[in-house]
Amino acid sequence: MTSSRVRRSPEEARRLILDAAEKLLAEGGVAAVQVRAIAAAVGMTDAGVSHHFGTRDRLLSALLRHGGRKIRAGVAEVLDSWLGQGADLGELVDALAVLYRRGYGELAVALHAAGWRDEGAGMLDPLVDALHALRPDAAEVPVEDTRLAVAALHQALATEPLYGPAFRRSAGLTGRAASAPDPQLRWWTTHLSRSLGLRG
Repeated sequence: MTSSRVRRSPEEARRLILDAAEKLLAEGGVAAVQVRAIAAAVGMTDAGVSHHFGTRDRLLSALLRHGGRKIRAGVAEVLDSWLGQGADLGELVDALAVLYRRGYGELAVALHAAGWRDEGAGMLDPLVDALHALRPDAAEVPVEDTRLAVAALHQALATEPLYGPAFRRSAGLTGRAASAPDPQLRWWTTHLSRSLGLRG
């Protein structure tokens, strides 16, 4: 019995390969991103995957760029929606938390562990700019203060899906206080508001 081959455009095949590689990266780290596993996930041969990327190193390099673009796009979408609604800071923190829970947290951690670095303009620059503009003291306070606040929030939200309950248990929280992220999201909202000099 022979199986029929599925014809895909080169762009579609590359996207499917990168999506499968991204999932493997988020689930098992860089060691899990193997040509054979990707080929099985997308219904290709190993040679088919290699045809589109050459070596595994080139595939990993393309994967890091692909993942970085996805995170940037996801954050931009959340920010655009938030700015369009004129929502409060708590709603922004909640929307970012939802984004990270959809796999972006694991992806961000895996990308950094695999060696990806956001060179040049930061992927969170639009978020920094929007929050800095809200500051009543924006003219007097260096933007680096806002960058530090956003970096701390990014770190917390990116690691929450992987380590949140464990980190809270290590601080002595138990039961629902350890397992539920909502109280910590409220804490982040309160402290981000204070850091930015906002009321609320």
